[in-house]
Amino acid sequence: MRRLIRHAPRGGWPEGAAAATVTLDFDARHRRRARLRLDGGGEALLDLERAVAMAAGDGLADGDGFWVRVEAAAEPLLEARAADPARLARLAWHLGNRHVPAEIAADAIRIRPDHVLRDMLARLGAVVAPVERPFQPEGGAYDERAHSHGRGHGHDRGHGHDPAP
Repeated sequence: MRRLIRHAPRGGWPEGAAAATVTLDFDARHRRRARLRLDGGGEALLDLERAVAMAAGDGLADGDGFWVRVEAAAEPLLEARAADPARLARLAWHLGNRHVPAEIAADAIRIRPDHVLRDMLARLGAVVAPVERPFQPEGGAYDERAHSHGRGHGHDRGHGHDPAP
């Protein structure tokens, strides 16, 4: 069984070199170690140094250059829409105040199904509907993806932030 020991975010690996894909839901995309069933058949062992929050388009590799592309599986969600951007921002504030993982789009907010939150959003004026799609919630201000410099690395690599002279 292949042992996938390296993770690289989208744009930080040779995407054309992907020999396989693996489709995972949101929970399964945040792992350090797990047995993965590859989409075309076969299995691989995910064996990273630390847990990583993976997203669609990320790559996983073994030590021999075998790359696996990560895909996000569709899963049941609730999608909240509002009459205007200010109302949508208010919905986002209420969800954030409850520390709810949420995917923020220009015209909607998506969360995992929860009847209490569904009712709260409706009382706040949202139109809430069930949808099935990949879920990629915001990572938060301290998530290395949220603070990426577009170089495919996070802050665990020891680079400085001193301004150029």
